[in-house]
Amino acid sequence: MTRQRIAVLGATGSIGDSTLAILAMAEHNFEVYALSGHQRLDKLFALCERFRPTRVAVPSASVDGFAIRLQAAGLSIDVVGGDEGLNDIATDSEVDTVVAAIVGAAGLPSTLAAARAGKRILLANKEALVMAGQVMMDAVANSGATLLPIDSEHNAIFQCLPLDVQQSRTHIHDSKHGIRNLWLTASGGPFLHKSFEQMQQAGVAEAVKHPNWSMGQKISVDSATMMNKGLELIEACHLFNLPEDKISVVIHPQSIIHSMVAYNDGSVLAQMGMPDMKTPIAHALSYPERIESGVVPLDLYEMSDLSFIKPDLQKFACLRLARQAMQAGMPATITLNAANEIAVEAFLAEQIRLTDIADINEQALSYGTAEFGTRIEASLEDILAMDARVRMHTQHLIAQLTRRA
Repeated sequence: MTRQRIAVLGATGSIGDSTLAILAMAEHNFEVYALSGHQRLDKLFALCERFRPTRVAVPSASVDGFAIRLQAAGLSIDVVGGDEGLNDIATDSEVDTVVAAIVGAAGLPSTLAAARAGKRILLANKEALVMAGQVMMDAVANSGATLLPIDSEHNAIFQCLPLDVQQSRTHIHDSKHGIRNLWLTASGGPFLHKSFEQMQQAGVAEAVKHPNWSMGQKISVDSATMMNKGLELIEACHLFNLPEDKISVVIHPQSIIHSMVAYNDGSVLAQMGMPDMKTPIAHALSYPERIESGVVPLDLYEMSDLSFIKPDLQKFACLRLARQAMQAGMPATITLNAANEIAVEAFLAEQIRLTDIADINEQALSYGTAEFGTRIEASLEDILAMDARVRMHTQHLIAQLTRRA
């Protein structure tokens, strides 16, 4: 492998942790060229001490203080701030690979900038495709960028596709490839075997306690409502150029099979492994080769039970809303993502119930469809403007709900 210079955007989150653990094991293959962090600046500082990157991005208001702190520690690192700084790192000519791991809509501008600059992108920020799917994929195609998914489900599908589809970006629904449909697996989250009434009464601690995966609070809540799987469905439509009715979701509580590809001849190819994000990250970092990830190998002798369940779309209404949004077009997917981010924040702040998230998302989706129409050609500025309007409207919906309560 040629030694790659890596920029990890969102280095202080769970994806950042897993990525940097792999990079630390394979320093002869990778150089940590740049890091970014937003809130956990003490952790980011410790990472700077450990990996000694050339550049680091922090919030604009923190640039001077962080630079002084680095200088006092004898670290000569270029400090940049805000979206402009993130974009500068994402397009830096010295960067070979950008790990796009910033959570939420905040990760869209830098991910799009990396795509337009023709970078090799390891995509964990699903919102970039949920909000700007066609814009992102057009940028990748026009620039010659490489987009490798590191969500475990999308990475699993990628691994199960024919080699020429992986390498030439051929549309996977071309008849010559014989692909019938894709299967996205879902764990079902902490409320799979609990009632809707129990979900209504659930507190934050219960909602963020995922049975299989170690994740941040936002994605853990999304897993509890199955919005995370809905966002992944929308992302898969863009990544693999398929309509939503060609992508099925199945609950697989053990999280051993990470997703599957079904072919016309009756074959179903599945990627299996322990539930650890280091596996898909290592795959994408080294693709098309393979490196050690540090993940405990799967012991098939211990796999006594692999089960599959059809999702309950009344209990997990967010999954149903995601399909509706994908059918309606980009304004609807922008709306759903923005509303969900605000609703999850409100739940984490204990302003609303867990089950209120779906109700708020549905009301916001009606607003977005009426306000923005259906399919549009949109610039990044248009997308961010719609996102901002939906967030304001969703905050109004939450305020109404809390007043009634």
